[in-house]
Amino acid sequence: MPGVSRFTLINGREADQLPLSDRGLAYGDGLFETLRVVRGKAPLLALHQQRLQRGCQALHLSLPSELEDELSMAAQRLGDGVIKLIVTRGSGQRGYAIPQHSEPSRIISASPLPDYPAAHAEQGVRLYPCNTRLALQPLLAGIKHLNRLEQVLARSEWRSGEFAEGLVCDQLGRPVECTMSNLFFYAGGAWVTPELTQCGVQGVMRDWLIASLQAHGEAVQVRQVSYAELLAADEVVCCNSLFGVWPVIELAERQWSVGKHSRQMQSLAKQAYS
Repeated sequence: MPGVSRFTLINGREADQLPLSDRGLAYGDGLFETLRVVRGKAPLLALHQQRLQRGCQALHLSLPSELEDELSMAAQRLGDGVIKLIVTRGSGQRGYAIPQHSEPSRIISASPLPDYPAAHAEQGVRLYPCNTRLALQPLLAGIKHLNRLEQVLARSEWRSGEFAEGLVCDQLGRPVECTMSNLFFYAGGAWVTPELTQCGVQGVMRDWLIASLQAHGEAVQVRQVSYAELLAADEVVCCNSLFGVWPVIELAERQWSVGKHSRQMQSLAKQAYS
């Protein structure tokens, strides 16, 4: 579906600037979502909206009523690609206290889909074992708030094209997620994904895959996992809403083959956009 490949809307109008007093810039006081758009629609919009609502509740932030219509119009205009939505608390006075009266800012940026190498999905990817640890903060766990400094630091640990993603653990050394995706592994006849009650981002593709697997009668465990347990798994994949599912073929000294269960996960991910 043809469309305009790049544009930015701020509070419903074409613009590319925010006031310096915006709390999203000053404090990271806000949320964001990255939506894949296919043929003028965002197929996983409902899951994005659910996470956005959870984030608003956690941050005591009001969701602008115009947002749904603006996202729909932006998706139709884009056609195929990616929409990044940012909602900040808007402008406010100096200091951390939440303003009594503030008008949230909404930023919608549209761009083409990233050009990920086909080999990542076909042949699998290597994970870099990141040293950066995620802080334990249950008040922010699961939501996609604007402070991504942990991910920035983790992703800065490697520059080699040998690695497509990096594994990130919490402060206790437990695997949580990857720098831009969630983690699943297959062991003991069931899929396992780390729980995200203390830190990490609850990805919409993760939610989609859990629901799809369960609908197909597959067992899915959401729980704490150890690094040793991950290395002992039969198959490992990472996933997000833009690239779908990548099989993992290497982490540290451990290597895996791309197995049938990983291919099943890829097939389920593709159904989200069919």
